[in-house]
Amino acid sequence: MKNIKNIIGILIGNTIYALGVTMFILPNDLITGGTTGMAIFLNSTFNIPITIFVSVFNISMFLLGWKILGKKFALTTLISSFYYPFILGILENIFKNEMMSNDTLLCVILAGLMIGLAIGIVIRCGASTGGMDIPPLILNKKLGIPISISMYSFDFLILLSQMIIRDREMVFYGILLVLIYTIVLDKVLVIGKAQMQIKIISSKFSEINEMIINKLDRGSTLIHGETGYKHNKYPIVLTVVSNRELTHLNNYVYDIDPDAFMIINKVNEVRGKGFTTEKKYEKK
Repeated sequence: MKNIKNIIGILIGNTIYALGVTMFILPNDLITGGTTGMAIFLNSTFNIPITIFVSVFNISMFLLGWKILGKKFALTTLISSFYYPFILGILENIFKNEMMSNDTLLCVILAGLMIGLAIGIVIRCGASTGGMDIPPLILNKKLGIPISISMYSFDFLILLSQMIIRDREMVFYGILLVLIYTIVLDKVLVIGKAQMQIKIISSKFSEINEMIINKLDRGSTLIHGETGYKHNKYPIVLTVVSNRELTHLNNYVYDIDPDAFMIINKVNEVRGKGFTTEKKYEKK
């Protein structure tokens, strides 16, 4: 069932990507990064059909991804490597470079939103849109470089190469497009994963700790702590809860101790029991 959902997600992501390209980038003669950016550059310079270049390049990157990222990744990326050029060709024939808007800035924003959303959906399904999306994933695995940073760097270089044949204003629009979809990609990748980390300092730490375990059904950690003014030695109660649980935690804590001191931080992702793996209940 999970594999079916991932396949559907990959198809939806690639379709949104192709829609962004055919509705806003090609009709307005915008430039962009990635495989599509290289294809547009080669099409303008050597008249190489966009769909043909994307197909050949995607297959090459697919083979590289198979070797480095593994068989499972390659199989999911296989869908993108063939489906994206296919749906791109179909949508090109449907829209036939018909302009959706004469406002270039609006088209840049909408294209950036759609491409960022599309790439994010596909990556969350454990794959990529193929082509130039694969090198950032390889760098992330091998060197720990964030996907968005390496993707932006590659795209920036591709944009610079297009300065030879395009005017400066269009290059600036291209840079803006890459910035928008990089930011959107980052947001999409952490949707549903963000949690709230709370540190609670209170003389009634024991009651608060029991409340977190029994009422919220969350884990907790007691960290050695000492107040700076009176040097009272109270353990700091550390816990992680969802956004929905935060309000309940606040109410419970201040019912127990109105003078409790709480530090609340948003964290992008939490891994472990109760979050990425099933909870296990053990006897004390």
